[in-house]
Amino acid sequence: MKTKRQEIQGGEFIVRTPALHTVFTPEDVTDEQRMLMETAKRFVEDRVDPYRSAIEDGEFDEVVRLLREAGELGLLAHSVPEVYGGLGLNKVTKGIVGEMTGRTSGYGVAHSNHTCIATLPITYFGTEKQKQKYLPKLASGEYIGAYCLTEPNAGSDALASKTKAILNNEGSHYILNGTKIYITNASFSDTFIVYAKVDGQHFTAFIVEKGFPGLVIGPEEKKMGIKGSSTCSVLLEDCLVPKENVLGEIGKGHVIALNVLNLGRYNLGFAAMGGAIHALDTTMAFIKERKQFGRRISDFPASKEKIIKMAARIFAAESIQYRTGGLLDSRLEGLKENALPKEVAAGLMEYIMECAICKVYGSETLDMVVDEGLQLHGGAGYIAEYPIEQMYRDSRINRIFEGTNEINRLVLPTQLLKKLTIGAYSLNEKEERKRYFPLSGKLIAVSVSC
Repeated sequence: MKTKRQEIQGGEFIVRTPALHTVFTPEDVTDEQRMLMETAKRFVEDRVDPYRSAIEDGEFDEVVRLLREAGELGLLAHSVPEVYGGLGLNKVTKGIVGEMTGRTSGYGVAHSNHTCIATLPITYFGTEKQKQKYLPKLASGEYIGAYCLTEPNAGSDALASKTKAILNNEGSHYILNGTKIYITNASFSDTFIVYAKVDGQHFTAFIVEKGFPGLVIGPEEKKMGIKGSSTCSVLLEDCLVPKENVLGEIGKGHVIALNVLNLGRYNLGFAAMGGAIHALDTTMAFIKERKQFGRRISDFPASKEKIIKMAARIFAAESIQYRTGGLLDSRLEGLKENALPKEVAAGLMEYIMECAICKVYGSETLDMVVDEGLQLHGGAGYIAEYPIEQMYRDSRINRIFEGTNEINRLVLPTQLLKKLTIGAYSLNEKEERKRYFPLSGKLIAVSVSC
């Protein structure tokens, strides 16, 4: 970041206009971040894209191999502290990598899942021993991670989980029983962040390794899209988990689950934006070549209108993503290295409204862009030979996972009412706001009463 940014409360944009220097934009990206962006871009183009068909055919060995390669390049390590073998970079940087890999369908889902919701629970809430044991391997790609929250009767209502954990008579292991469904990376993961209720009551997180007795991986789900992403059930049948593998506090699993999913929504927005940019580029290349009535499709006014609307949506999504990344970093970078988990949780949750907006707007932007892109392809868009067909199928899941868009829309009024209740700000307050307008290369301030 170029300047010190003052701390802004989550949702403050609703009632106050921020000062110009507090808003992070893509122009604020550092040289180091641009270098990592270029590394991720080259990796996608040179290493992932050539295997698109194999990944789409469910050849997960290729996905694992590519994840290991990404680990060697540091593309799995951005959010892991340096002391544990990571790069210790911020959330804007994480978003940049997510944007680059967001165009890669099944691989991108595996990559994002691993670096976010499968690794960050340990990064932020693990004990020192847990961090030393798992983070270096997750950062390098030696271990691949998965996140196990959803159950047959617990989706959006995650706390309705029926998976139970009971301490054995020796007091050395918890015995877990239950079923998790729709688990990304399940077939090839080494670690699983599993949520269960201790004694059937206390919602708690556990680190479960694939070699623990009683962990069984179900068959691959046959999906509409993201076929290159492994999705299986994870069955826990008297699964023995060492007591020291409890993650966080007993009964505080919701703190980990909700905070990590919050970052997952932010990251999903970046991935969706990257996918939308790629879909727009793909569509532009097609309509510049194909002709009808003696003219290129790109020359028709109706085509231009569609392209303009697609580009405008992407521009808005980009603005939302980078601004939110800047806000997250302003809060997280202010924490001490030895910050308590509750302090970390408070920082992560401060911008829950903004992260929900990232997820909803980003996923719906991608859906809009691939839908219009397919329309501009005409009949060719319905043929698997053309990449837009896969993009159309793959995009649909984004409005469902990381919390459905309906649930995320409910986050805004719920959190806003909480802010109003504690007096963080008032919808009735009047303030002198300064809007900045460029004039002859200078910034002038105009007072606006609201």
